[in-house]
Amino acid sequence: MLWSLRQYLIVIMTIIIVFNWNICNRFRIFVMQDRPQLMKYPNTFTDDIIETLSIDCVIFGFKDARLNILLVQHAEGISKGRWGLPGGFIRKNESLDEAANRLLRDLTGLKNVFLEQLRTFGDTTRYPKKRVITIAYYALIKEEDYEIAPGFTASDARWFDIDDIPDLIYDHNEILNYSYEHLQHRVKHEPIGFNLLPRKFTLLQLQELYEAVLKTTLDKPNFRRKMLKMNLLVDCKEKQQNVSHRAANLYRFDENVYEKLKKSGFVFEV
Repeated sequence: MLWSLRQYLIVIMTIIIVFNWNICNRFRIFVMQDRPQLMKYPNTFTDDIIETLSIDCVIFGFKDARLNILLVQHAEGISKGRWGLPGGFIRKNESLDEAANRLLRDLTGLKNVFLEQLRTFGDTTRYPKKRVITIAYYALIKEEDYEIAPGFTASDARWFDIDDIPDLIYDHNEILNYSYEHLQHRVKHEPIGFNLLPRKFTLLQLQELYEAVLKTTLDKPNFRRKMLKMNLLVDCKEKQQNVSHRAANLYRFDENVYEKLKKSGFVFEV
């Protein structure tokens, strides 16, 4: 009995489907066989420290028109009594970010701080008697939002004016100087300085912030005109309260507007 054209087409399509299924199934088996190489391995490490790898945190704060840096005084070890950046050795069972947050919390009491990885410092002579590579993190915070509480291996923790930094341990002065130059560059090209201000601020407070970070005196009319022209500041329709001088208008930074402008090619520059 002769087959119709339709029957021939059905047979051909069936063969194609079966062939493709076999190919897909073999590929699935191949992927499953290789999956252990693609998956994350379980963390079986101990909480022992890695004696050749450390973290150091550069925390900038702003208060009373002054840019400050958070330092800790060592209570033990080869640096006992000296000041340095909050930091220490990384444990084998934690990530770099976890280590940075743990050390900052244990040494200074600061929690829930957004830390950004900055750079690695690995000069062979940066640490006495052995080779230690350190990874620097930094953050910008409003001092009034946090309470400092020294702990762990720190006997003291306090804010220092950026222009009155003592001689720090190891290469911490170099790390701080690099971080400060990085901050000065970023603050001129990105609106990160608003992280150091209250949610509602005056134009004078904004100018004082930029003058403190950039170590320069800005022309008041030009600075205000430039900032308002960017359309990033929202007038809160409020004035300062409980001040002895004439109350100034309050503004806030509109991050949503900035993100929209940035997508359209807007460049923030002071």
